[in-house]
Order: sequence, then C-alpha cells, then structure tokens
Amino acid sequence: EQFVESGGGLVQAGGSLRLSCRPSKYNLNNWNMGWFRQAPGKAREGVSCIGGEGGRTRYADSVKGRFTISRDYDRNMVYLELNNLRPEDTAVYYCAREPKWSVLCDLRESSYDTWGQGTQVTVSS
Repeated sequence: EQFVESGGGLVQAGGSLRLSCRPSKYNLNNWNMGWFRQAPGKAREGVSCIGGEGGRTRYADSVKGRFTISRDYDRNMVYLELNNLRPEDTAVYYCAREPKWSVLCDLRESSYDTWGQGTQVTVSS
C-alpha cells in the first residue's frame, strides 16, 4: 500500500471520528484524493474526494452534511471528518489517489490507482 490510514475505531451512533491519510511514498499535494468505504458483503463506494489546490470537494449523498474532507498541504495529509455517525456508516475506509491534479475530482472507484490498507470504522446503535 502507498497510503496509511488511521483514526478508525468503535463509536456510538451520533459520535464522531477523524480519519487521516498519509503517504508512504507520494506527495499527496500533486494529486486529487478520495475516500472510499466498503461494508461487509457490499461493493466499495466513493464517500468523498477533493481536487487540487483550490479544488472542489464532492460527497456521496449518504454522507452530505455529516462528513468533511480536507487536506493539509504543509503536512502532506488528507483527512475525513465523520460526524453524526450512523450504524450504516460501519465499513472499512480507504484513502486513494486519483492520478490527476484538477479542480474537479471523481468519485468513481475506477478513476483511482493507488490505495491504502484501510481503517475500520464501527458504529454501534
């Protein structure tokens, strides 16, 4: 894996977590970055992405208003803030690189070529 995710854990419904993604090899500041998740028995889905500097953010409808993606150019990190968590948010969360530097990012999995190992988020009811 080229990225290392952290920050997952067990939280009660309504709680919050902050996921972090750091590169083991790449400079994240050169690429669009995305967060995906995969729940047991389900396909991996796009959660959020962020374009290049000044780039726009995008969110899946299921997380709009609850999750916030951001990037720290000085620290070469990407974050995903998860608020008002629900049991259906339970999944392994992955950060990934879209090999583009653009204002608009893509939430389709096929647009990403490099992935982390994932971090588990479990939300209890």
